[in-house]
Amino acid sequence: MPKLLCVYCSSSDRIDPKYAAAAAELGRELVARGWGLVYGGGKTGLMGAVARAVRERGGHVVGIIPEFMKVRELAYEGADELVTVVTMRERKLLMETRADAFVTLPGGFGTLEEIMEILTLRQLDVVRKPCVFLNQDGFYDDLIRLFERMLQERFFKPSNMDLFRVAATVPEVFAAIEQGAGVQAESKWFETR
Repeated sequence: MPKLLCVYCSSSDRIDPKYAAAAAELGRELVARGWGLVYGGGKTGLMGAVARAVRERGGHVVGIIPEFMKVRELAYEGADELVTVVTMRERKLLMETRADAFVTLPGGFGTLEEIMEILTLRQLDVVRKPCVFLNQDGFYDDLIRLFERMLQERFFKPSNMDLFRVAATVPEVFAAIEQGAGVQAESKWFETR
């Protein structure tokens, strides 16, 4: 079984095709580098684009999808493993457990919620796996500025900015994963008087 890259991304088919092209490029590249994919199990949007690209290159795909989405025929049946769960929380836990690293492509509320949970667990030193934002065309610039504001206002420590990496292009993602490996969180809590 190859190492599994967890990819968080949009399920929307209404977005600019450039995002699907980058998702497919990531899928091809992860196979070329010996990785498999673990993701939310969908066939639409960037989720479908990355999964199909992995399968087309002979890579291993693990999809984890809640029953209510599967019933709506949103599941990618071409996955090597399609695990059905009841809740979104179960889905996220299985993805987190199976993954060796996390990459976040552009997305909406769900995508942001997924990576923020992982970053929270990184901050608490519960998860110790690399996290990378694919900041395609500056998509995550405003979020990174918000993180910088949080740091400036002392909502977290400077070392929290080391808990993730930012890549501008797909080829940079894998270098960023390597750079993020082994980074350990500093204790979250400040010393009190």
